[in-house]
Amino acid sequence: MSKATRATKMLEQAGIAFTVHAYDYDPDAESIGLQAAEALGEPPERLLKTLMARVDGKPVCVIVPSDREVSMKKLAAAFDGKSAEMMKPADAERLSGYKVGGISPFGQMRKVPTAIEVQALAQDEVYINGGQRGLQVRLKPQDVVALLDAVVAPVVA
Repeated sequence: MSKATRATKMLEQAGIAFTVHAYDYDPDAESIGLQAAEALGEPPERLLKTLMARVDGKPVCVIVPSDREVSMKKLAAAFDGKSAEMMKPADAERLSGYKVGGISPFGQMRKVPTAIEVQALAQDEVYINGGQRGLQVRLKPQDVVALLDAVVAPVVA
């Protein structure tokens, strides 16, 4: 497994302090995020999952704790939209340039508006996918917001 991905390169170029954590990815896990949290010995609220969605038909990225589900109504509201829906896996892979299970909000093929669940900012540090399956980066949630120019909003159900 390579520890250098588009995601880690973006973090390095931005001067963001982060550490890299590899784990055994289980493609058959019921919840990839919860499996990653367990493998790393971290509480699920510290391990954030990256999801791709559409608000009023436009692509967005949303980052939420691995044990929570996105509220489509709240996600649409975060971007002043009327409706939201999850992106199909093939569309998410094509847009982000990453495989499902390894989608990172950093270093995507195309920059899209990003929202992060407000509860994530209560953590000192969080884990976010590092750009491939079985790879997480640990960093301060405030750095995530600053680097991605993310909207901080309540987006979980």
